[in-house]
Amino acid sequence: MEQHFGGLVAIVTGGASGIGAAVVKELIDHGARVAVLDVNVDSADSDAFTVRTDVGDDQSVRASVAAVVAQYGSIDIVINNAGISAQGTVEDNPDEEWARVFNVNVTGMARLSRAALPYLRASKHAVIVNTCSIAATAGLQQRALYSASKGAVLALTRAMAADHLHEGIRVNCVNPGTADTPWVGRLLANSTDPDAERLALEARQPHGRLVSMDEIADAILYLASPRSGSTTGASLAIDGGMQNLRLRRD
Repeated sequence: MEQHFGGLVAIVTGGASGIGAAVVKELIDHGARVAVLDVNVDSADSDAFTVRTDVGDDQSVRASVAAVVAQYGSIDIVINNAGISAQGTVEDNPDEEWARVFNVNVTGMARLSRAALPYLRASKHAVIVNTCSIAATAGLQQRALYSASKGAVLALTRAMAADHLHEGIRVNCVNPGTADTPWVGRLLANSTDPDAERLALEARQPHGRLVSMDEIADAILYLASPRSGSTTGASLAIDGGMQNLRLRRD
C-alpha cells in the first residue's frame, strides 16, 4: 500500500470506535504514526499510541497533547472527531445539556486545536480535519441542539482556515450524512420499530442507504493528505447527495 502519510504524526480524537477507529486504521495502513485520544481507549487499535482524554476538559487535552509529543516528537495532523449527540426540539433540552454538547462538540475541537497549534506550526504538512455533519447544512427534525453545535463546527472550520493559512496550516471538515455507526445501531435498537426506523433513515438520503464509516474515513484521509495541499476552508459532503440534490418523486 502506498505510504501517503509515511512518518507523519496524527492525533485522532474519538479514535477508539466508530468513524474515528476507521480513520485510525486507514492512517496506520498508509504509514502514519497515530495517537488515539478518547475517553475510553480500551478498544483502540493496538498499533496506535493511546491517551485517555476528555476533550471537554482543557487540562486533560493539554496533558494528552504533551504526551503525544513526548511519544512521537511532533504533530502534523489533527483529526477532531470526538463528539456527542442530542435529540429533540429547542423545547426538549435544558441549558445544562446545551452547555454540555457545545463543550464537547465545539469547544472541544477548539481546545485540541489550540493545544496542538505550536507543533502544527513546525510541520511542513500541517492540517486539521473536523468531523462536522449534514446537520450543519440541512434542517433535520428533532436535532435542534446537535444541529446548532455542528453549524458552529462548520463556521469554526472556515474561521480557523482563514486564521492559520499564512502559517501553513490547512483546516477542513467533512459533513457525513447518517452513517452506519455503532451509535446509530444503538439508536435503532432502542426505537419502537428498528426496521422501520432504519428504512426511514435510509430513505432520507438520496442514494437510499446509510453512509459507511469507511467512506467517511476515506474522505478525511483525502483532506488530511499532503496531496490535498491546495484544499483549505472546505467542507466535503459524504451524504449520498442529501445536501445538494433535489430528486423528483415519481
